[in-house]
Amino acid sequence: MIPLRDTIPAQSFPLVTLTCIGLNILIFVYELGLGTGLGQFVAGYGFVPAHYFSLSETEPWNLVTRFGPLFSAMFVHGGWLHMIGNMWMLWIFGDNVEDRLGKGRYLAYYLGCGVAATYLHALTAPNSYLPVIGASGAIAGVMGGYFVLFPSARVVTLIPIFFFFQVISVPAVIFLALWFLLQFVHGLTTATVNLGGGVAWWAHVGGFVVGALLLLPLRRSHRR
Repeated sequence: MIPLRDTIPAQSFPLVTLTCIGLNILIFVYELGLGTGLGQFVAGYGFVPAHYFSLSETEPWNLVTRFGPLFSAMFVHGGWLHMIGNMWMLWIFGDNVEDRLGKGRYLAYYLGCGVAATYLHALTAPNSYLPVIGASGAIAGVMGGYFVLFPSARVVTLIPIFFFFQVISVPAVIFLALWFLLQFVHGLTTATVNLGGGVAWWAHVGGFVVGALLLLPLRRSHRR
């Protein structure tokens, strides 16, 4: 299923969502010009679980080196499909969550979900030296928030059926529940994560759960 758009128009200009998309694109364009230095860039700004847990023992007060990659990794991508897929999902689901939270709270929410997602993934592979990169954990959090806040929304989706394509409108709760289930199943069946083709499935699962739980109180408040 390929989402095309949702059915809830934004009520305000999605400044934070567009800024995050713009930053990710600019950094990716910068990556394209690094050539052989790309590996060093990814290793330096990606989050390496083994480095983090090692520093927590050897240099516990080196806060920038320990915690900086938790944030910088969210703006580094490993390829065109990685970057475009993430930014497309953020564009579809981010504007409405930004509407509900407001600019400042949404930015904190986005970054917080990204940090939580990366950290939860690190707990599943604490000895890994492979860098974790990408905005997908933060975006999974936004999707979890959308799942909670907009249960009546629908997602216009492209369904490939052999050589034909069908466009249908799917309830957002079903689309997002199926997406989450897919991430969870892959997390259970995939043992390794690597930069070339691996996906940090547990970051997706963790980001979605954290994003949904954080906004449950807001949904109850809205109902009242």
